[in-house]
Amino acid sequence: MKDQIAVVTGGAQGIGLAVVQELINKGVRVASWDLDSGNADAMSAFGDQALAIECNITDPDSVDSAYKATCDTMGTPVILVNSAGVAGPNETVENYDFNDWKQVFDVNVNGTFLVNKICVPGMKAQKYGRILNIASVAGKEGNPNASAYSSSKAAVIGLTKSLGKELADYDIAVNCVTPAAARTRIFDQMSEEHINYMLSKIPRGRFLAVEEAAKMIVWAVSPENSFTTGAVFDLSGGRATY
Repeated sequence: MKDQIAVVTGGAQGIGLAVVQELINKGVRVASWDLDSGNADAMSAFGDQALAIECNITDPDSVDSAYKATCDTMGTPVILVNSAGVAGPNETVENYDFNDWKQVFDVNVNGTFLVNKICVPGMKAQKYGRILNIASVAGKEGNPNASAYSSSKAAVIGLTKSLGKELADYDIAVNCVTPAAARTRIFDQMSEEHINYMLSKIPRGRFLAVEEAAKMIVWAVSPENSFTTGAVFDLSGGRATY
């Protein structure tokens, strides 16, 4: 993987930052696309191996600009990890605010779509690429009082399966992971009751460590993953039953 170029969305913190670190450990050069104000500081720790780019993944023009800046500075990315996402409020369907619903889908689904869309042509031109979209076990099982998040992550799984079939002839693997909860800043968007519910569902009896997630994700975007595409890798600590 040495000197390959990667894009990681949401790379400023949480699972995204752990993925950036693990990719750089493998010799990959990484562009972190994020709106987080700490993105530049986080990437500065990696020297010229990392590039911080301000990007709103829900805005096609912002995504286009981020891609051009990545190509101009580093080269064409052949690795993409979509880590940016939001949880939305914890509320029942009947009381869920439609604007909150739309925001969750705009980031988690439309943003993932736009970033995949912009990166695919460059990978096709090189007849090689690795894409990993971060979904959630909630997309498989559905969490109560989290209908927007659960539905959006189910959509990410469907997008991954569809795109994986489209690109199979190009040696471009498109897979996703379905993590159980990890203690990151996304917890700030959730009620304590919901956090406790998620923990109670994990047979391991603890939350996922971001470093554990990064190990699986980086393998999935490595040349070693040469056959599997359109797949869903479980990271749920035993929670998922299929």
